[in-house]
Amino acid sequence: MLPISKEIPKEMLPVPFNGELKPIVQVIFEQLYDNGVKDFIFVVSKNKRVIEDYFTPDYDFVNYLEFKGKIEQSRGLKQFYRKIEKSNLAFVNQHEPKGFGDAVLRAEPYANQEFLVAAADTIVKDFKLEEMNVNSFLVTKVDDPRSYGVVTMNGNRVADVEEKPKVPKSNLIIVPYYVFDRRIFTSLKSVDYKDELQLTCGIKKLIRDGVEFTAVEVSQVYDLGNFKGYVEYVKSGI
Repeated sequence: MLPISKEIPKEMLPVPFNGELKPIVQVIFEQLYDNGVKDFIFVVSKNKRVIEDYFTPDYDFVNYLEFKGKIEQSRGLKQFYRKIEKSNLAFVNQHEPKGFGDAVLRAEPYANQEFLVAAADTIVKDFKLEEMNVNSFLVTKVDDPRSYGVVTMNGNRVADVEEKPKVPKSNLIIVPYYVFDRRIFTSLKSVDYKDELQLTCGIKKLIRDGVEFTAVEVSQVYDLGNFKGYVEYVKSGI
């Protein structure tokens, strides 16, 4: 997403949603909120503090909009702020970009026994939290899975996962919405890695240790972390 992502976190890029332009991360937050999630841990880096600022209600700006007669815009912001105020939000710093698995580990001291992990650059239109069990994740089919975590199934169970394989064993990929228990933290800590700790490595180890994972297939998936996916979403008119 360069060059724009040099200055603006890709999670904050605007997308059309329900007649408004909203940052990607707000769309995902509101979707999770509407699915009953009220406790949120945001893992951010020093270059993404604008996310924390955005999720801090600014009623002075709301009053300014109302003063200028921009009632519809102020109404949308107030609705967003009410959801923030009815939620518990915490922000945790990831000191270095060491991968998705490392980001999940940053939240270990604050996570419950069972918790949801969501990447803030992927919108799933047909996401339903009630369909996910503990130790499960979303999947979808793609034409070229080589750039993703690839999943092989054994009936309804996940047989294996592999991160960005050169020769994929299936066209089924992980969509980055997961429900875990705390065993994922122990698994991630035991993974040897060089530059980045991948979340799929922790899942793979748990599967080998006998932990059963299930997959929930979805179809309306938009990967907004890359140019093609972003343009596809905007063209969809959602």
